[in-house]
Amino acid sequence: MVQMGIDRFIAGFEQQQANRWGLVTNEVALTSTGIRSRKALLDAGFNLIRLFAPEHGVRATGADGARQMDGIDALTGLPVISLYGDKMAPDPEDLVDLDAVLFDIPDVGCRFYTYLWTLTYVMERCASLQKPLYVLDRPNPLGGDPGRAEGPMLDENYCSSFIGSWSIPLRHSCTLGELARYFAATRLPDLNVKVIPVKNWNRLTTTASSGWTFIPTSPAIRDIETALLYPGTGLLEGIFINEGRGTDRPFTCCGAPWINGEMLANAFTALNLPGVLCQSIHYIPDSSIYQGETCHGLQFRVTDEIHFRPVRMGIELILLLMRFYPDQVLERRYYTAANPDGTRHLDKLLGIPEAFSTISSNQLPPLDVGVEWKQIMAAHLLY
Repeated sequence: MVQMGIDRFIAGFEQQQANRWGLVTNEVALTSTGIRSRKALLDAGFNLIRLFAPEHGVRATGADGARQMDGIDALTGLPVISLYGDKMAPDPEDLVDLDAVLFDIPDVGCRFYTYLWTLTYVMERCASLQKPLYVLDRPNPLGGDPGRAEGPMLDENYCSSFIGSWSIPLRHSCTLGELARYFAATRLPDLNVKVIPVKNWNRLTTTASSGWTFIPTSPAIRDIETALLYPGTGLLEGIFINEGRGTDRPFTCCGAPWINGEMLANAFTALNLPGVLCQSIHYIPDSSIYQGETCHGLQFRVTDEIHFRPVRMGIELILLLMRFYPDQVLERRYYTAANPDGTRHLDKLLGIPEAFSTISSNQLPPLDVGVEWKQIMAAHLLY
């Protein structure tokens, strides 16, 4: 049975129960037996003082990109400080009375998923205040083979944002604990960070075969297939295509009123991309872009987790849409608390400047960055 970092922390740190702890977490962070991490810590006698919540809030039910407010956690009665509202990092006064901070949030292994950057903002604040940080690690649901990492690498000079602050691949194939070790070593050498590793997880296995269950990490990432597709179909947020939001299958389908679904399905199938199939569909989203309109497009199905390359699939899909519908496929503003004016969203998702024109001219930087990334991360991997 896979043991999460939270399980091992509770079992191995009894001597620190009296410390005054802050915990960055949400509803999805569970022990291996299904208990909410924050409740498990309190039940074990740990002195939790306050909680910090990322995008979607402590209940993990908030809408994508919507500001989350401070509040009181109904489960524990503890105060909750939002790190996706008026601020993205804790204020110094939020940490001054704490002995240490815990971080326990499941991730999906994609650079533009914001939980990773909440971690880095917390790391920076802990470093500046000399507060110890414990990262309670969890498996990467996309798999942990760094050789399967996909670029582009983020261009920090032009594209640094809260959906990608520092230069890593778009699909990074690491755990958050491993990335915390890497960032501490390369950017925050004064940070006292301890990673509590997962036990009995083989990073080369798929989620289905690795002995742990994927729990939906946010309202739109509802199952492992969605998580697998997300690094590719998530790029559609940057153009005028519905990415499945407003349906019961976000990020597993896409469409628009002006698409010929059968023609697009035939063209996509002809690409013969490994590990993914599609079929034409029709649907009416009840929210998001094209709300209330009949959209025609594609439904995707992942058939081989090992060989599937989601970023490559997303780029190839956008290229097809640009070729068939050059007048309709334009850049789209995407408004979030982290990017209130919605500009340059595709640049920030892909991590490169002028992403739209770069894709259309087929001049992308390397997507196959696994060899380079494996060398960069070699000293920081845990599994």
